[in-house]
Amino acid sequence: MENFVVTITCLLIGMTVRRIPAFPDETGNVLNLFVLYISLPALVLLKIPDLVFSKNLLVPSLMPWVILLLSCSAILLLSKILKWDRATTGCLLLLIPLGNTSFLGIPMVKAFFGDHAIPYAVLYDQLGSFLALATYGSFILAFYGPGENSPTLASIIKKIISFPPFIALILAFLLRAIPYPSIAVSLLKILSSTLVPLVMIAVGFQLTLRLNKEVTSQLCIGLSIKLIAAPIAALLICKIAGLEGEAVKVSIFESGMPPMVSAGALAILANLSPKLTAALVGIGIILSFITLPFLYQLL
Repeated sequence: MENFVVTITCLLIGMTVRRIPAFPDETGNVLNLFVLYISLPALVLLKIPDLVFSKNLLVPSLMPWVILLLSCSAILLLSKILKWDRATTGCLLLLIPLGNTSFLGIPMVKAFFGDHAIPYAVLYDQLGSFLALATYGSFILAFYGPGENSPTLASIIKKIISFPPFIALILAFLLRAIPYPSIAVSLLKILSSTLVPLVMIAVGFQLTLRLNKEVTSQLCIGLSIKLIAAPIAALLICKIAGLEGEAVKVSIFESGMPPMVSAGALAILANLSPKLTAALVGIGIILSFITLPFLYQLL
């Protein structure tokens, strides 16, 4: 509970400093870039070597893809029934299957489960959400967005292998058998400790809560799938399969994260219902602070 209070406090700090003129509009982006290039890679390098390999590691690696398939199927079906336009369908197909499993997910996993559970969250994010954004997300943007944004296989591969946390993940696996020098461990601990405060301050700084009446129906449907239906489906799948353990719990918890901020930025750039996109990201984050504690209790 103490970690959760710290997380909420940092979110409120971000919302507060946004109103201070000394902080430029780019503050949130700068903080996110620091996390992307420094804090998150440091955390990956520090925590991944602690993983004990077992069949349970398959769950955080595969669960994001199962949720993606189920969410995508539900949205396509609803799109036909409710006759959504292409922009709305593309927006929901991009944002609902892809959760904020890194910038928000890792701090929330740390707050609820503790430091020892972070490696499972990293696997869920890097082998699931990030790869899905680079592959599935690129396809959705190409199919529903402007033609000039069509990705190539080479561009997708380049995006994956140049992503700093993914590079850190590969290095962490390669270096598992080599003990880090004590000075390296100390440095990684200091740098990785910046992740939670910087992420939550950045989220608070960039948070928008504008509810546009034009997109209320799609917003409610999308967030119901993302925050409620998806984690319940993940929970039922694991129960039926007889899966249990901390890796399983973290995977189910991560499946209930709100829409991915990065996916939202790409949707806006591609003009995929910008008003709906902003509402899904902003209101989704706020609602997740209500739904995630309930989900944790179910676990």
